[in-house]
Amino acid sequence: MAEKKAKEQWWKNSVAYQIYPRSFCDSNGDGIGDINGIRAKLWYLAKLGVDVIWLSPVYRSPNADNGYDISDYYGIAPEYGTMEDMKALIQECENCGIKIIMDLVVNHTSDEHPWFVEAKKSKDSPYRDYYIFREGKAGGPPNGLKSCFGGSAWEYSEETGEYYLHLFHKKQPDLNWENEAMRKEIWRMMNCWIDMGIGGFRMDVIDKIGKVPDQEIVENGPKLHAYLQEMHRETFGGKNLMTVGECWGADTENGILYSDPERKELDMIFQFEHIELDQAPGKQKWDLQPLNLKCLKQSFAKWQEALGEKGWNSLFWDNHDLPRIVSRWGNDKEYRVESAKMLATLLHGMRGTPYIYQGEEIGMTNYPFTGVGDLMDVESINMYWERKRMGYPEGDILKSLRTKARDNARTPMQWDGGHEAGFTEGTPWYTVNPNYTEINAKQSLEDPDSIFYYYQRLISLRKEQPILVYGDFELLCPEDGKVFAYTREWEGEKWLVVCNFYKEPAGFSYPGEGRPILSNYGQDSLVQLGKMELRPYEAVIFEIR
Repeated sequence: MAEKKAKEQWWKNSVAYQIYPRSFCDSNGDGIGDINGIRAKLWYLAKLGVDVIWLSPVYRSPNADNGYDISDYYGIAPEYGTMEDMKALIQECENCGIKIIMDLVVNHTSDEHPWFVEAKKSKDSPYRDYYIFREGKAGGPPNGLKSCFGGSAWEYSEETGEYYLHLFHKKQPDLNWENEAMRKEIWRMMNCWIDMGIGGFRMDVIDKIGKVPDQEIVENGPKLHAYLQEMHRETFGGKNLMTVGECWGADTENGILYSDPERKELDMIFQFEHIELDQAPGKQKWDLQPLNLKCLKQSFAKWQEALGEKGWNSLFWDNHDLPRIVSRWGNDKEYRVESAKMLATLLHGMRGTPYIYQGEEIGMTNYPFTGVGDLMDVESINMYWERKRMGYPEGDILKSLRTKARDNARTPMQWDGGHEAGFTEGTPWYTVNPNYTEINAKQSLEDPDSIFYYYQRLISLRKEQPILVYGDFELLCPEDGKVFAYTREWEGEKWLVVCNFYKEPAGFSYPGEGRPILSNYGQDSLVQLGKMELRPYEAVIFEIR
């Protein structure tokens, strides 16, 4: 039964690896990662064992938001290569048993996209209604909607004297999903990529496409699920592809709506409840508070239980928008290896499809920013100057950026200890983290106890053991402030996952004996679980006897 399920829904026992192309591997020495750089490293991904690549945008773009502002959905950005390179990558991935998941950015385009270039010329343009234009009020914007990057979400357009909506950068005008002609253009584009042989889509901020700007509704609008059902019907439905939607505004109630297969929408979503737990309530992500482990456990357990048999979870710590997890909630100094392995164990032991962000598998860390000159991301730079104007102390601003800035994830991949970490033979587009001589893929591949090989073993377990894919989840000791523990149970078999989340030793007990399946401190043959003393950041997966 499990084998039949796995074949029908291959993405359930898959592990995905996100590549941020600009920072992954540069093949031609121009300092920018590219498609041929990815092709050159497929052996590495095959060795790790992943079978899905989520590829961040490689389409043509002026790069106001590092590729998430697309000017041509059918073209490859010259800095990344050519369409022939892209087709070769898809074919070579297929030869390695790896599927490519393309980033689908359809909440907005670039303001340099031909649709918008025409739309802003005249109120009578046939493309005008592809976007959202409104008259101003009282000499200002139509309403108080704010951009995610700071300031108003409305930009004045001189050509026609109206404002257009941009929930992100002003060079990222929002598409009007109420326009049927525009939606048909999106379906045509998606089907073109499907025909090229890709394995599915990761959908950028997809919960915003149903926005109702005149009512200031930006997420989970009333027509959102109808649009997704139409997308399913017109594009990927019935084609055994993998779809995952980025949904910052999702809760468990609408999480089921997205991923219940009977509704014919998406396979899974990225929800961010757990990722927002070190953010002060009611504040911005830059307003920090310590992580409460009990809240983290409650969040994960809620999603594990709520989606159950009806939906499916995405499991992740990192991505291109998030800081490095080993620096955020691990210990990137004396226990970097142990805490990175612990965090991996905790995540990959749960029910859902795990995602690894490039460099996570070798324990890459946040960057030690010293000033605004170290930043390149539009969100980070806007935050710095906005908070400077508001009178925040420089030290507090930099602390928030070192902790949460998206730049932390975007420094080049650290391949070896040589010139620019082996990322490029030239000058990299972004500064390499100075710790690359100690933390790099070459070192990891030479060390049998490295984080890399630990991830490799976790990935193998998921492919070999149906219990990790289909097993029921039960949270243990929810009030314990140090230990994160849970069980997985499937067809009479039970596994126990125990993680000490901190550097102080911690006690844990569970009735009976356990045979260690995987441990970040090495494995004993049989363990009495009644009186366990967990070492700093210790993590063990047991088979319960």
